[in-house]
Amino acid sequence: MTLLVFIVSLVGAMAIGVPVAFSLMFCGVVLMWFMGMFNTQIIAQNMIAGADTFTLLAIPFFILAGELMNAGGLSRRIIEFAIACVGHIRGGLGIVAIMAAIIMASISGSAAADTAALAAILIPMMAKAGYNVPRSAGLIAAGGIIAPVIPPSMAFIVFGVAANVSITQLFMAGIVPGLLMGVALIVTWLIVVRKDNVQALPKTAMKERMRVTARALWALGMPVIILGGIKAGVVTPTEAAVVAAAYAMFVGMAIYRELSLRDLPRVILQAAKTTSVVMFLVCAALVSAWLITAANIPAEITGYIEPLIDRPILLMFAIMVLVLVVGTALDLTPTILILTPVLMPIIKQAGIDPVYFGVMFIMNCCIGLLTPPVGVVLNVVSGVGRVPLGKVTIGVLPFLAAQVFVLFMLVLFPDTVILPAQWLR
Repeated sequence: MTLLVFIVSLVGAMAIGVPVAFSLMFCGVVLMWFMGMFNTQIIAQNMIAGADTFTLLAIPFFILAGELMNAGGLSRRIIEFAIACVGHIRGGLGIVAIMAAIIMASISGSAAADTAALAAILIPMMAKAGYNVPRSAGLIAAGGIIAPVIPPSMAFIVFGVAANVSITQLFMAGIVPGLLMGVALIVTWLIVVRKDNVQALPKTAMKERMRVTARALWALGMPVIILGGIKAGVVTPTEAAVVAAAYAMFVGMAIYRELSLRDLPRVILQAAKTTSVVMFLVCAALVSAWLITAANIPAEITGYIEPLIDRPILLMFAIMVLVLVVGTALDLTPTILILTPVLMPIIKQAGIDPVYFGVMFIMNCCIGLLTPPVGVVLNVVSGVGRVPLGKVTIGVLPFLAAQVFVLFMLVLFPDTVILPAQWLR
């Protein structure tokens, strides 16, 4: 009965248009009332405790780093570097999109920001070269969702805090799956574009390629500093976020000189707005998470899926299907915050590696960014690229199928995630 109260109160509030953060708080109030323990101090204490976490400081700094990267010209130089390397190949602009998406993912960790930067530059170029525009927009959207999987990732930070799992280990475990997502997209793109009459870009001369590479080195050095510092134990993920923001500001202002002091208030304000939304969601979710534990809802759910507890692969399949369905209606962060406290006790009872589950869970949540009706990344590409949302949705389908294929292959072969993660730890 408690589970029913939780679901009805949460889904009901969202169904009538209540914002997700307030729906989570309302759900917590209803659970307190149902259990006869209503106390407003529980809400206040859990919200304050939720925000008072050193690890969460990484979120505003990684968001700021992403904004500074786009404003300071780092994103554009990464795309120019990718064009110089593979732009001359048939279908090369699609490969450029994925190659740039992977590099940018290792810097900012924001799907929306990376997708917007890629769409603004590449969609006009692909249209001019004769590529199918909706399909090109779909490819860029599918490439954008790699950002929360390859470290540094704000999604891993939120999950790590909610699930009490090492964020450093999550970062290292996300590298191989993120690269596999990129490879799957490139293969799919080369298959679907083979019959199109597209115009390849002229091959970049070696001298020009070296010049473009030299200009991009400062931008390409950023992931090396972030991931190298974390892996070497020099910095924590939170400290790495501060280093990333400072580095992006230095390169944008002193090296590329595309970022001025007058731009900083606008960039910082935009980062603050995004941070406030994410942090308020985290605080509200920790209220409901505390009450989910108090109401013993995970044990109630475990009772329903008990036959699968001894079959980890079947359990993972069932959970992945559930998350795919939920992802069609919820954004990335709310999905993480709502489902993590419910699913983690089940995962631990089934003996599934929490780091492996975290990577799979985040991958699945990212796929939800491509599925309507919410499909945040689809909306970003549609708006920035000026392509109707319906056409983008059709264009993304083969790439969505490729990402889902990778997801379920990793369910069948968990060592693909676990073994590289153990080696990288």
